[in-house]
Amino acid sequence: MIDRRTFGKAIGAGAAGTAAVSLTGLSHPSSAAASSSSGPGGADRAATGPTSRPGGGSFPALKRVEAGELTIGYAEAGPAHGPAVVLLHGWPYDIHSYAEVAPLLAARGHRVIVPHLRGHGTTSFRSPKTFRNAQQSVIALDIIALLNALKIEKAVFGGFDWGSRTADIIAALWPERCKALVSVTGYLIANREKNKQPLPPSAEWAWWYQYYFATERGAVGFETYRHDFAKLIWRNVSPTWNFDDATFDRTAAAFDNPDYVPIVVHNYRWRLGLAKGDPRYDGLEARLAAAPDIAVPTITLDGELDPFTPAGDGAAYRSKFTGAYDHRTLEGIGHNVPQEAPEAFAEAVLDVDRF
Repeated sequence: MIDRRTFGKAIGAGAAGTAAVSLTGLSHPSSAAASSSSGPGGADRAATGPTSRPGGGSFPALKRVEAGELTIGYAEAGPAHGPAVVLLHGWPYDIHSYAEVAPLLAARGHRVIVPHLRGHGTTSFRSPKTFRNAQQSVIALDIIALLNALKIEKAVFGGFDWGSRTADIIAALWPERCKALVSVTGYLIANREKNKQPLPPSAEWAWWYQYYFATERGAVGFETYRHDFAKLIWRNVSPTWNFDDATFDRTAAAFDNPDYVPIVVHNYRWRLGLAKGDPRYDGLEARLAAAPDIAVPTITLDGELDPFTPAGDGAAYRSKFTGAYDHRTLEGIGHNVPQEAPEAFAEAVLDVDRF
């Protein structure tokens, strides 16, 4: 694991100052094993993300930039002119899911951008009149606007949960902006018509909060207990991740954003067809509903203990990725892959960039 002094140097220094930090030797004795399939060379790779460490680490002062209808707060690491990597968090998480991934990539010369998604942390709406919309296409458009604001033409994208969905959408609809992709749980572009079909009860159980949010009682309960809610989710979906209170509290501060509850509730209601999106984006949503293939080089990651991981070692979504491809299952790892297994996630980003 990187110590705090090394972490700070990796965040703040350029390529010359960070070259000494690498993935080599960062394994923990309780590291998880990974299986790899379909990848270039066919060699198995070891995941170096232990389940026993708390997943701590923090970022220095964040930056903010006006991008579309938002002012986006983001962390930045690595040389300003390095090849760009954009890392996207999920729910109920924030940028700290990548607090250990970012310095590993910065040390290899990458410019790493880690934004707070709308409704989270230091990201805010520029106008109080803007519809607090969380449909999938709008979140992807936020990140396109961020690229434009930072004058980044193309980046490698990595994400999990909401972040995987957003990165998948950018790779599918704007491949000219996506050099390569690391997507946890594979292909997550939502199909609202398909979402109307029930799943087996054991699968529906993992999505219990989606139905809670569909009620006004649930929305009030989420508003009242937002931190307790998130901690319960963390424990349920990452059963071997022994995070400490300090690690949780660093992320939980992002949930105090005044738009957090409206954005989260709208996202899950929209997915089930219980809330409307913005008709301006109907064309984009129609394209996404057709489940477009993703042709950019991709590595998909599954956490073995993630309740949302489909059976079949990536087979459920393999056909959606038509370019250079590799799949890795991380044994002993749950839902929050970049924070539970930061070295394995960073290795996937570095590998896919070379495809």
